[in-house]
Amino acid sequence: MKHSQALFLAVISLVGTKGVGQPQDMAKSLPTAYVNRFDAVADAALLAMRARAGEVKIGRVAVVAYFEGDTLQSWSSKMIVVGKYKDAPTDADKGSNLLGTAYAKAAEMADTLHDSGSNVRSPMTGEFGWNGGVITRGRASYLIAVFSGGKSEDDVEVSRAGLSKLKEEL
Repeated sequence: MKHSQALFLAVISLVGTKGVGQPQDMAKSLPTAYVNRFDAVADAALLAMRARAGEVKIGRVAVVAYFEGDTLQSWSSKMIVVGKYKDAPTDADKGSNLLGTAYAKAAEMADTLHDSGSNVRSPMTGEFGWNGGVITRGRASYLIAVFSGGKSEDDVEVSRAGLSKLKEEL
């Protein structure tokens, strides 16, 4: 058996197939034209975030994402590293995975439909409740922008630059 077939079977055995939609169901939930449009706009939003991060002199990770509906079923996202995506561990510090932190902020927003760290509920396992991500309802979806690596207020400022670009086009 080929490696990819074994991996597929392992995933199916772990996850099962109950509740998993067929590929045609997934295609209906994220229209190709909208995904293609998001990809182009996401690049512009990430570049705006990179530029704003440079202006406020911070770096690390920027993420933009979108999903349709009021309950997350699938999403598309893009990210860019602005400097580096992690702080390596040292003897005095366990290090930081800023990419993981950014996606934790995005996951919190996808569930609460509020900016990260909004305290509309207590953080769940896998969340930190940290500020730095912003979300809004777009014309056909929810739009998310997240930055992780600076002080909370700076992360939010950079995220707003990305969200502004997403809202212009989507």
